[in-house]
Amino acid sequence: MGGWQPLPEGLPPEVRHFVEQLRLLKDATGLSLVALGARTAYSKSSWQRYLNAVQPPPRQAVVALCRVAGLAGADAERHAVRWELAVEAWPRPAATTPDGPAGAGEAEGYEDDPTLPWWDRPEQDLAPHPHSRLLLCAVLLLLALLLVAVVGAVTLG
Repeated sequence: MGGWQPLPEGLPPEVRHFVEQLRLLKDATGLSLVALGARTAYSKSSWQRYLNAVQPPPRQAVVALCRVAGLAGADAERHAVRWELAVEAWPRPAATTPDGPAGAGEAEGYEDDPTLPWWDRPEQDLAPHPHSRLLLCAVLLLLALLLVAVVGAVTLG
């Protein structure tokens, strides 16, 4: 792994092993990060974050790297399993609120985790947006107006 910067201290072994394997896989492709980004749906800077253990990659990024590297079947599945183990163990930043650290009722570390699927997010993350009620009223009003226009056009011919 010649040109790679050292991984952060204190990484869980699952994360360290996963990132090292991703680095080996990326190196085996012979592609630069720019070229890798061009062949996948992930940018050079995203790959830098993933391969330096700054941020866990989405599962689809791992699948894309395996595809580019020519891995399929059991070899690709091993990387998927490593990904699952690493994401579970990945250190999450402490959640903060405007008033300071997260309170007891908040789920720590889940606030902006792009790798966490919506169905695994805590309930408070699924609460409606404050403006969603206003948007709903606007959409219903627009539909009513459209209905009146259509009925008017049909009756007046």
